Amino acid sequence: MGRKLFCEISPTTYQISILKNRAGRTIRDTLSRQAFASEKRKLRLPVSIYKHRSLIRRKLGNVDLHLQNNKAENLAIATPKISGIVIKPGEVFSFWQLVGPCKEKDGYKEGLMIGKEESISGIGGGMCQFTNLIHWIILHTPFEIVEHHHHDGLDLFPDFGRVIPFGTGTSIVYNYLDYRFKNTTDQTYQLITYTDEVYLHGELYAEKEQPYSYHIKVEDEHFSREQGIVYRNGKVYRNIIEKRTGNVIKKELIKTNHAKVVYDTANLTIVER
Repeated sequence: MGRKLFCEISPTTYQISILKNRAGRTIRDTLSRQAFASEKRKLRLPVSIYKHRSLIRRKLGNVDLHLQNNKAENLAIATPKISGIVIKPGEVFSFWQLVGPCKEKDGYKEGLMIGKEESISGIGGGMCQFTNLIHWIILHTPFEIVEHHHHDGLDLFPDFGRVIPFGTGTSIVYNYLDYRFKNTTDQTYQLITYTDEVYLHGELYAEKEQPYSYHIKVEDEHFSREQGIVYRNGKVYRNIIEKRTGNVIKKELIKTNHAKVVYDTANLTIVER
């Protein structure tokens, strides 16, 4: 066995590491000259750019339903903290700067979270689904994604009504693993987020139409068995399409998946390697 990291020695050293990481992020942001999006407007900008909704209560293996019900309540607390935010040219959107820490005293409950190789529970669970939604919307813009973390290397749940490609999710931890993007255009955008009884909703608006549309798809997706372990494979691409002509002007590889499958693989078609 290798030498343990400081954060792995004990629960105390783990908490010290968290505090160190949080303090470091706060100091770096304070010293940064970067302008962060902070203004909110009630009136929506005139042009609808992209909309998406995400099912809040999903069939996720053996995940307890009460964790998903709590997740719904957590999302209902967090979405108003984002909704209405305008992202002006040159500004950076920071999820955690807007949402802040998810604390029990503020009404957050124990919801679904992702651990190293399994689903776990924790106060404020559900925020990854929130940033997943935002990330999917932002992939349909020319924005520069300046900070994005993956649940790398793991396929935790079998597909159930999947509508977006595997591998386009996010991983966040307050506040040192953030989701951030920069408005590199010459116009202002606005993000609207809210929940209803069934869905988490996200809507992006702008001052004028975008000249391009974006299409994300996965290619060569398959399962393989390598040294007794099953992996999910595939490549996620983004096509940038000129609206005026309908021509694909660029095809970008945005993610290569090679993720260990941690659920029952009995019903999968698997390529032996």
